[in-house]
Amino acid sequence: MSGGNRPARDAGSGALTPEDSAVEAALERAAAMDEDVRRDTGETTVVHLMRHGEVHNPDGVLYGRRSGYHLSELGRQMADRVAEHLSGRDITHVVASPLERAQETAMPIAKGHGLPLETDERLIEAGNVFEGKTFGVGDGALRKPGNWRHLTNPFRPSWGEPYVEQVVRMMAALDAARDAARGHEAVCVSHQLPIWTVRSFVERRRLWHDPRRRQCTLASLTTFTYEGNRIVSVGYTEPARDLVPPHLLAGAKPVKGKSKAFGA
Repeated sequence: MSGGNRPARDAGSGALTPEDSAVEAALERAAAMDEDVRRDTGETTVVHLMRHGEVHNPDGVLYGRRSGYHLSELGRQMADRVAEHLSGRDITHVVASPLERAQETAMPIAKGHGLPLETDERLIEAGNVFEGKTFGVGDGALRKPGNWRHLTNPFRPSWGEPYVEQVVRMMAALDAARDAARGHEAVCVSHQLPIWTVRSFVERRRLWHDPRRRQCTLASLTTFTYEGNRIVSVGYTEPARDLVPPHLLAGAKPVKGKSKAFGA
């Protein structure tokens, strides 16, 4: 991007895919239009992109964008833990996905700082054709012939919202939060896949990936630091790690009857 808007691609991460290149082109155009603003604003702004807490989902449904899924009691503890963790930060803007689990996660942070909770549709979970179905190790759901037509292209992916579209909307949401908290800090509560996808883009990794290797645990914070309009660093913390069930931690081995996707 013009002006070095993101960190350089790691030498071993491979070339950009055509979809990555499409996002690059779109963001290059946006960068060119506000280049004057980039030169005139040099303050530091921090945007914390938070994943929601654990959801009450006893049936193990891949709920996606469906309404009616609220935080579990453990999820509320996670939300309170992160609110406590952020209590001393200079937060001036709190915004969340419209889904209940994200709103409920963000509320303690907003209340702790005496701020209204804003909503941004662009922070919503990624769309998925398997919403409402159950998936887990050993249950055979992905072996059903009726599902195979959705599994033809893992690079797009064919079963849900394209990674490119996730990047574009999430970058726009991050930029809006940055603008709302210029010179201070903002918190945006979203969902695992969109968070990991936009982080991968900013860190110049390919967008398609193994879901088991996402570094985006429940109630985690992926933190983007801006100098003016330019992202200069990305950080990651897990303030509620001790509350997260072991099988949901990044890199954990799958457990029969359980799936990381349920807490997306």
